[in-house]
Amino acid sequence: MTVGLTQDLVQEGKATFSVGLAFYRPQSAIARDLAILAATVYRQRHGQLRVLDAMTGCGVRPLRYGLEAEADWVWANEGNPDLANILSQNLAALPANTCRLTHQDANQVFFTCYQQRDFYDLVDIDNFGGPSPYVSTGLWATRLGGLLYLTSTDGRATSGHDPERSLRTYGACARSHPAVHEQGLRLIIGHAAQTAAARGLGIEPVFSLFTGQVHRVMVRLVSKPTLTEETYGFLAYCHRCGHFQTVDWRHLGRMSCPCGTQETPVMSGPLWLGSLHDGETLAEMQGLAEGWGWRSQARLLAIMAEESDLPPYYYPLGEIGRRGQMDIPNRDQLIAALQAQGYRAAIPSMDWQGVKTDAAFGDCVAIARAV
Repeated sequence: MTVGLTQDLVQEGKATFSVGLAFYRPQSAIARDLAILAATVYRQRHGQLRVLDAMTGCGVRPLRYGLEAEADWVWANEGNPDLANILSQNLAALPANTCRLTHQDANQVFFTCYQQRDFYDLVDIDNFGGPSPYVSTGLWATRLGGLLYLTSTDGRATSGHDPERSLRTYGACARSHPAVHEQGLRLIIGHAAQTAAARGLGIEPVFSLFTGQVHRVMVRLVSKPTLTEETYGFLAYCHRCGHFQTVDWRHLGRMSCPCGTQETPVMSGPLWLGSLHDGETLAEMQGLAEGWGWRSQARLLAIMAEESDLPPYYYPLGEIGRRGQMDIPNRDQLIAALQAQGYRAAIPSMDWQGVKTDAAFGDCVAIARAV
């Protein structure tokens, strides 16, 4: 996938378009790349692909869904009617009988879909701020087995810098610790799983992506709740020793750190504790990426696959060095050393300068010293 600029036009993938006064963030191209791959896998599996892009901005997403994922139908909705002319020009690249352009509130669109029983295979919601105003209504427009692509740009709510906002947004308390980038993804998935469960439905993560400023999660809507004590709970962090642990609902009042500190570890949650990705879908997406010559995307998907069943946190290399009072360890050497000691270890996709492992933090520091 390539992103190019001319004086008047932008090219991303197979889409060429004008931006004008519309919103366009080139740095988010990777999130659109993965969505195109997942959408293509869906179409190959199900023989169809109908997409609803609820907040279309400049129109790059509907263009790419049509041109690259070969969607049968794309509904592009943009709440700002002042963008009608530029969007009409951009979307003219798609056959007229495969695309619809509207200018409505996104929630109004979702309710219209539900009232008309017009359900979509993929609902893409690229909002500003937190996802909570759109999760429940977005589910109304998604068919069973279909995909819902959620967004959060509110790093303060997910990183522990504004716990009150995280409570309002996710019904959860987010605390500050070294793995907050992953915490953001798990808060979104947990909120979606709880929202679906309230309606007797469930969600399964397809992939989860942090791009440096934006959290994006694609989930699959399924007919039975996936919210259980194993998948939905709390993450505890000890500021004294750096140890992480998961805590279920039944043991909240009996939680302590193995280091013996008298201080109670800080607790984030409830949030999603299950896998961040669907390994089978990632493998198919990676195969497509390799076939299309998308090398960096294929590499990212391989990293995601390796972390899928590892614990719901990671250790930044800088934190290992600081705690161990040593130079920052070499990532690949540390991962190899952990694996040689019988631990599972991989690169965390949300922080490539870190280590995701089932080793306790103290063991990780000790092995880093030996390396």
